[in-house]
Formats: sequence, structure tokens, C-alpha cells
Amino acid sequence: MNLSGLKPPAGQTHSKKRVGRGMGSGRGKTSTRGHKGQHAGTGFSQKRGFEGGQMPLHRRLPKRGFTNIFKKQYAIVNLGRLDQLEGDAFTPDRLRDLGVIHKLGDGLKVLASGELTRAITVEAHLFSKSAMEKIQAAGGTATVIGATGA
Repeated sequence: MNLSGLKPPAGQTHSKKRVGRGMGSGRGKTSTRGHKGQHAGTGFSQKRGFEGGQMPLHRRLPKRGFTNIFKKQYAIVNLGRLDQLEGDAFTPDRLRDLGVIHKLGDGLKVLASGELTRAITVEAHLFSKSAMEKIQAAGGTATVIGATGA
């Protein structure tokens, strides 16, 4: 057996419908398009979701809420997770290398979930208030990256 001998199971493939090949073919003259009408002419194309003039499904369904185009997506890490990791200094690049975060997005945010049992140094774009307090209470330092004086 080799790749050149492979073929689909019987009945899976169908021959292409050949239209416009004369009256004897059964698909001549109008070539399955019927007589006149908007679908019959050359160059006809239909918008996706068109339902023959009926209000399309995507317009019949109710719309709710809105999408905030200015929303920021942060990579999130909890203090409990940082406590489990080896080392005592953590930056976004180091966390990516360790596989803790995958996409940085708009930055790294540290949250206070979990217990911190040792002093660690963390550099992140944002800290929750309680995470900052927990890090400092454990004797560590929390540095905000890219902080502006505004």
C-alpha cells in the first residue's frame, strides 16, 4: 500500500454537474437557472444571509449590549501561583519563559488570590491593591512597569 493507491470510498465523490451542454443533456438552454428572474442573469451574486427579501436571520435576532473597543486585555497571574514557582524575581518575560502566561496583551496584572509565604520581587504593569499589600507584608517588592507620572 502506498499514497498513490489511496482513493475515497465508493459513493463518497460525485461527478461535477455539467450545465449548458445542449438539450440532450437535460441541463441545456437555461442551464438549471429557470426562466428570467433575478437569479437567471449573468453576473448574479447574492449577499451572505440573503433570504429572498425576507428579513434575514441576523437582522431578526435581538441585539444586546455593546463591545468596548478600548477595553484592555491583561495577562493575569495570582500570588498563590507565584509562590509555587522557583526563584524570587519575576518579570513578564520570565513568566512567559516559565509557561505561566502565554499572551501578554496590554500587560501583566498581579492579583492577590492565594497565600504568599516568602519575599519575592515582582515587576508588572498593574497590581491589585491587596496584591501590593501582600507582597510588601511578606518583605518583597512590587515594581510597576511603564508607570507614567500622569
